[in-house]
Amino acid sequence: MEFIYLFIGVVIGVIGGFFVSKKLSASEQDYNKLEQQVNESKSSLEQYKQDVAAHLDSSADLLAQMNETCKTAMTQMEKSTLLLNKANSETNAMPFFSKETEAQLRSNPQKVKSSRSRKKVPITEAPLDYSNDPSGLFNDNKQIVTNSPG
Repeated sequence: MEFIYLFIGVVIGVIGGFFVSKKLSASEQDYNKLEQQVNESKSSLEQYKQDVAAHLDSSADLLAQMNETCKTAMTQMEKSTLLLNKANSETNAMPFFSKETEAQLRSNPQKVKSSRSRKKVPITEAPLDYSNDPSGLFNDNKQIVTNSPG
């Protein structure tokens, strides 16, 4: 009889062990899945950090390049301003006309003024390329259409 009790105890122990191991293995599988997700999240976070760092580096390089371009443009503007100021000062020192021409213009002011002033005559006639006989094309009167079928 003891053998039967022992056999029943072993069968109950095997069945109980089967269910306990099943339960433990399911939680272990969940643990492994969660650990895998954590590792994937960590690797994606590291990749994101590297991408952000690369983006910030390229942005810093572009800003440095833009700063150099602005410095070059400012230097060019300063040079152009100096050249323009130098040209203006030299232009004021050099007359537009020669001394002989200026003397001649000052000695004969009547000729200069008479050529500029013209008599204004009121125009009463139309120019020669206009017709004296108006066609009436732009009047509000209805025109007869000659190529209509009716």
